[in-house]
Amino acid sequence: MKKYLLTLLACLTLGLAPYYPEPHIVGKLRWIAGGANGMGLIDWWDTLQHGAPWAFLLFFLLNDTRKWLFRGHGA
Repeated sequence: MKKYLLTLLACLTLGLAPYYPEPHIVGKLRWIAGGANGMGLIDWWDTLQHGAPWAFLLFFLLNDTRKWLFRGHGA
C-alpha cells in the first residue's frame, strides 16, 4: 500500500505540475498526438520526467492485478 501512496503523490505533484492552464503532461501528450512537430530533445526529456510517475503507477497496478488474478495457479 505504501508504494501506491508514494506513487500517487508523485503523480499528483511531479506528474501534473505545473497545473495552470492545464496539467503539463496533458499538453505534452496533445503535442505528441498532434504529430510532435517542433519537439526538441528537451521536450521529450520533459515528457519522460512528467510521465514516469504515471508509468510506475500503471506498472504497479498491472503487476498487482496479475498477481491477484493468477494467485494459486503456480504463477
